[in-house]
Amino acid sequence: MPTSSPLSRLSADGPVRDGIPDHGRVPRYYAVKVELLAVIAELGEGSALPTERELCERFEVSRATVRQAVGELVLEGRLSRRQGSGTYVAAPKLVQPLALVSYTEGLRRQGIRPGRSLITLERRAAGTGLAADLRIEPAAEVIHLERVLLADDERVGLESTFLRADRFPTLPEDFDPEQSLYAFLRDELGVVFDGAEERVETVLATPREALLIGTNPALPMLLMHRVSWGPDGEPFERVRSLYRGDRLSFVTRLNRVE
Repeated sequence: MPTSSPLSRLSADGPVRDGIPDHGRVPRYYAVKVELLAVIAELGEGSALPTERELCERFEVSRATVRQAVGELVLEGRLSRRQGSGTYVAAPKLVQPLALVSYTEGLRRQGIRPGRSLITLERRAAGTGLAADLRIEPAAEVIHLERVLLADDERVGLESTFLRADRFPTLPEDFDPEQSLYAFLRDELGVVFDGAEERVETVLATPREALLIGTNPALPMLLMHRVSWGPDGEPFERVRSLYRGDRLSFVTRLNRVE
C-alpha cells in the first residue's frame, strides 16, 4: 500500500525531478525541501517558518535533514534567517533586466524605491586592464565611483563604475552620488548609450564586499561586467556590479537570428 508520508508524495515533474539522481532514489533532504516549498507558498511572504523541532516531527526526519533543506532554501532566497528571531519566508527576488537601462530604472518599473550609498568617488590612473577595455593609455586618468546599491533601503549589491576622465572631467564635482548615474549622463551631459557588452558569472564576495553589502561571505553572488560605448563606437565606461544571489535575478528577451 502506498504510504501517506510527505516524503512519498513526489510527482514526476516540477522541481523534484531535478533532484532525482540516476539511481532513482530521492535524497531525503530534497524531499523535505520540496515539501517546504509548499509550506512557504501557504505561509506567504514575511511569515515565520515552523521551528526545527516542528518540521522534524511533521516530516519524520532528523534535524540534520531539516537543516540541509532549509539551508538550501536560504541560499536560493526562498527563506531568510534573522539572528535571534528565526527563519522567515523571504520576499520575491527583484528582477533586473539585461538591457541598456540603469539600476534605478529597472527597480522603479517594479514599484521598488532604489537607493545608493557612496563608498568611493576618486580620480586614479587606469592601469593596464582597464585601459585596454576603455582604449586609453594605462597612465590616463579615470573616475572611479563605488556605491552600495539599495532596494527599499535593503542592501542588495555593490557597484564599481570607471569612467574616462577626459570625457567627464567635472563629474566628481557636479554629480550627486545618491542619484542615477545614467540619468545624469543622459540628461545633464547628453551622453547616448549606443551599445554595451555584458558578462554575468557567479562568485563569492570578498570579506570587504560581504561587509559592505551586509551578507554572508558564503552566499553565492551574481557578478556583472559591462563595457558601454557611444554612437562613435568608443568605450567610455566599465562597470563591475556585484549582486546578492538570494535577492536578485536577471531577465532578457531573445529574438530569433535570421
